[in-house]
Amino acid sequence: MTKNQKKRFGDRRDGVLLRDIDAMHFIMPMIYPNRCDNEAFISERIDLTNANRYLEKKNAGNPAYRYNLFQLVVTALLKTITLRPKMNRFIANKNMYQRNEVSAAFVIKTVFSDSGGEALAFIHAADDDNIDTIHDEIFRQVSDRRRGEKETTTSSMEILQKLPRLLTKAFVRFVCFLDRHGKVPQTFIHADPYYSSVVLSNLGSIGLKSAYHHLTNWGTNSIFCAIGEIKRRPFYDEDGNIHMKDSVDLGLTIDERIADGYYYAKTVKLFCRLLENPELLELPLKEEIGSDQAKS
Repeated sequence: MTKNQKKRFGDRRDGVLLRDIDAMHFIMPMIYPNRCDNEAFISERIDLTNANRYLEKKNAGNPAYRYNLFQLVVTALLKTITLRPKMNRFIANKNMYQRNEVSAAFVIKTVFSDSGGEALAFIHAADDDNIDTIHDEIFRQVSDRRRGEKETTTSSMEILQKLPRLLTKAFVRFVCFLDRHGKVPQTFIHADPYYSSVVLSNLGSIGLKSAYHHLTNWGTNSIFCAIGEIKRRPFYDEDGNIHMKDSVDLGLTIDERIADGYYYAKTVKLFCRLLENPELLELPLKEEIGSDQAKS
C-alpha cells in the first residue's frame, strides 16, 4: 500500500487484499490453505567468477566491514523482489495480499560455538537502496546483536518462556488466531523473520551444503533462500570443455500459490543474472535492468 493509497475493508496492516486476480489464484488459497503444503523448491548453481572479482575490488580499500557473498545475495534478492512484485505476495486466512514493503530477514549466530546463542536481523528495504546501503545496514545489525542488544521479537519470546507452560500454550493459540487475521501486535513480530518477504539461511558459513528448507504456516513469508558453501565445481563451456570455477549452490523454497511457473522462471533468471553481474547491485533496487547491462 502506497502512502497515498487509502486502506479499504479487507486490507491488512502489512498488505493490500488483491481483489482483481485471476480465478485460479483466487480459488487456490481456499482449496489449499496451508503454506507448507504448497512449496516449490528450486536449486541454482552460481558461477562466482565475476562476484569474486567484484568483492576483491570493493574490499581493496580495506573497509571496516568487508563486503561478502552473503551481502550480494541479500541485495540481489531484494532487487529481484522489488522488480518482480508478485514475489512479494503472501496468503493469509485463505486470501492473497500484496505486501506493503520489501524486506529480508536472517538469523545471526552471536558466537560460533555449540552453546552460542542466536539473534534475528531484519532488513527493511527502500527503493533507492543498493549494495552499499544494504552492506551498511547488515553491519549495523550484526554489530548490535553481537554486542548483546536484543530486538523485540526475541525479548517477547523470552517473556513467554517464563510463564507456566499451560498458560503459554493457550496464549500462543490466541496469537495464532490473531496471526491469521493480521492482528498480532507489532511488539511480537517487529523483527520476526517469518513476516518478511524473504528469509535467508547462510549454511555455507557453518560449512554445510545448500538444502531444502520448509516454509511455515505462521506469518506471511513466501520465500526462503538457503545458501551453501563456496566450492570449486565443474562448468561446461559451449564446446563441452570443463572448467573448474568457484561456485555456490542456492536453494529457493517458494509458495507456489502466489504466481505461475513462467513468472517464477523469469524471476529466478533475473536473480542469477544479478549475482553473476554484481555491478548491477550498485543501481537502486527500483531501477530496471536493461539487456545491455549484463554480460550473461
